[in-house]
Amino acid sequence: MKIATYNINGINGRLPVLLRWLSEAKPDVVCLQELKTPEGQFPIAAINAAGYQAIWHGQKSWNGVAILSRKLPIQELGRALPGDPADEHSRYIEAIVGKMVIACLYLPNGNPYPGPKFDYKLKWMKRLSAHARKLLAHDVPVALVGDFNVMPTELDVYKPEKYLNNALFRKEARAAYARLLKQGWVDAARHLHPDERIYTFWDYLYKAWERNAGLRLDHFLVSPHLVPRLRKAGVDTAVRGWDKASDHAPAWIILK
Repeated sequence: MKIATYNINGINGRLPVLLRWLSEAKPDVVCLQELKTPEGQFPIAAINAAGYQAIWHGQKSWNGVAILSRKLPIQELGRALPGDPADEHSRYIEAIVGKMVIACLYLPNGNPYPGPKFDYKLKWMKRLSAHARKLLAHDVPVALVGDFNVMPTELDVYKPEKYLNNALFRKEARAAYARLLKQGWVDAARHLHPDERIYTFWDYLYKAWERNAGLRLDHFLVSPHLVPRLRKAGVDTAVRGWDKASDHAPAWIILK
């Protein structure tokens, strides 16, 4: 079973890229972030034609998350992270896919630091931590998948010293991520590749892609049930170099 995550950075504008990648990579389940489209403009007909069913939570111009499945049924469980009824950002959707729970998330960027956006990021992570603990308590296979907007370690950023005061690498955000791991979640890519430098994002500016000046922002946190089933983890880095591609590349794991 191949589960992937891809921050598409505008699904309608980059639909040809998405469809090409789906055709070539053939993931079984895909979590998408930054749809940047209202509910009614999600390209469901094209997704269906590519062989996938989908659930999504859209928002005009910003945010937006979706879960795609090639064969397994999707049963939506929720489309808002609990803890703040006033938060209208479309950043979270949760479903039963096959025999496991998958939560697709787009965690706030938080820049500039310091400021209200960073405060919102930490509050969102606190809400995620509370909900994640409840998911683990259900004692079923669960995966938290998506763009976490956090580089957990120095291996996840091409130049750590440059990002010390960036919201993606601030010690507070990294500590919040570490607290998730202490609950019992396992970072799938790091579990399989503990010492490898892995990137999933390259900025459009300063020829970051050409210089391989990358960041690892997209993660799979899996519950203990899934750890013995982990077989592979990788990033389809070549997709980042395609014409009109997102600044992220698709990341994936394979479960037995």
